[in-house]
Amino acid sequence: MKLKRLFFSVIILFVVFNCSSNIEYSEEFKKETAGSYLYNQDDLIDVYYENNKLFLNWRDGKIEPVAIEQNEFFVADMYKKFRFVQHPETKEWYLSIIPEKENGTVTYDYLKAPDGYKTPSLYLKEGNYEKALAGYLDIKKQDSTSSFINEREFNRMGYNHMVKHDYDKAIGILKINAALHPESANVYDSLAEAYLLNNDSLQAYINYKKALEFFPENKPAKRYVKAAKDKFED
Repeated sequence: MKLKRLFFSVIILFVVFNCSSNIEYSEEFKKETAGSYLYNQDDLIDVYYENNKLFLNWRDGKIEPVAIEQNEFFVADMYKKFRFVQHPETKEWYLSIIPEKENGTVTYDYLKAPDGYKTPSLYLKEGNYEKALAGYLDIKKQDSTSSFINEREFNRMGYNHMVKHDYDKAIGILKINAALHPESANVYDSLAEAYLLNNDSLQAYINYKKALEFFPENKPAKRYVKAAKDKFED
């Protein structure tokens, strides 16, 4: 299998050096196919053209595919061949995977997203926590066990910002984690700690109390709530 793939890759490279420079993309084709395609619920493949050459941006890496013909190209990073297809009913564009042994079946694999579409992680990176949360909640509706809403990963991101003293960012991320995992004591404990470091003792108190609802044996939370009770519950 490895030798077969190596041979195929060599053939593809030979094709690119001999054919791709002769491919001309019409302006209409470029307009229809350029854009962002949904690789998964929180990942995009950006398609664009520069100097009549096709490029992809995927996972922060610029990729120049091997152009076999105008509507067929090979992406070595994915080890897949693709073509652009338009759904006959919805008229939406897709990136379609071409199987190694073509059987004439067209698949609609990666949908072209509307202009300006952003994934939840992009909103999160921009600090737009409201839209990020809305996107993550949509993912949770579809798959409550999705790796994109992993509690530990959000907690890790929050603590990374706390270490850098970026408390507002930490709070924004940890609030999303609490909304995604509302029955976890740990999310409220972490959020309380972030508020405490940000000198918001009231919110720290509220979230430590919430943490105790789900894990009454949390000793740091118990100590804080006991010490602050008279201040906030007069």
